[in-house]
Amino acid sequence: MDRDIVLELTASAWEGPFAPEEQAAALSGLEAGRVLFLPRLGFQPAAVERTLLAPGALDDTRKNISLDPATGRLHGTALAGVERERLAAMLDRFGRQATALLHGLLPRYAPLLERARTSFRPAEIAGRQAAPRQDDTRLHVDAFPTRPMRGRRILRVFANIAPDGAARDWRVGENFADFAQAFLPRVRAGLPGQGWLMQRLGLTRGRRAPYDFLMLGLHDAGKLDEGYQARAPRTAVSFPSGTVWLCYTDSVLHAAIAGHCALEQTFHLPVTAMARPEQAPLRVLERLAGRQLA
Repeated sequence: MDRDIVLELTASAWEGPFAPEEQAAALSGLEAGRVLFLPRLGFQPAAVERTLLAPGALDDTRKNISLDPATGRLHGTALAGVERERLAAMLDRFGRQATALLHGLLPRYAPLLERARTSFRPAEIAGRQAAPRQDDTRLHVDAFPTRPMRGRRILRVFANIAPDGAARDWRVGENFADFAQAFLPRVRAGLPGQGWLMQRLGLTRGRRAPYDFLMLGLHDAGKLDEGYQARAPRTAVSFPSGTVWLCYTDSVLHAAIAGHCALEQTFHLPVTAMARPEQAPLRVLERLAGRQLA
């Protein structure tokens, strides 16, 4: 793997212990836009959970199954009864282990880290048909259409649990600042009052800030630009089954090319919790736009 893009860590237990030098390297690398790779750490499904690791766990309308940790509700699955309960329990266990990992590896974040949805992605990515905006095989940064972040970071922990040993193949793109500088002139920060109106109409769960409009615009503009998708700089990265990786997906341009049976835990973090907040997308976009965006 490209060591300028991927930082390999030696951790082998979700709760550590983690050496101070590894904590420091992880914090610095993560905020600089690198992918942290933990080849000695894996999530282990229980024996009764292995039958759930199949595309048939999905319903016909979703590409992912998600668990809301606040309510315990599972969305996007065709499973029912005991199997549904087992799947929810597995996702919750992964979410708790991912939380323990971040609390131990990145203790600076622990007081303000918010656990969001946990997802299971059982279907094969390669060959899946999707509209360009929903096509995760295209390079993109993450932004939520219905959940405004108002500058908060999107930090995600992934685990490949493919029972057949298949790797999870990614492409990682250019530096976020370079991407934003090229595409920012194409997108708008929303009309006055638009964020308030969208919230009032129930289109968003919270009010969009200018930052959210710009991030969604960057997400869409990058995915819809066929020339960019064909010629943009990228590096191939492969994550074997039985490994874990994490990154800020709101600033790491990424594309998932192949693989199945991956778990993902999303966390939200305020920019003020960062050691170097000037590296956050919010601060990058504010420097480029010349004004406050959240």
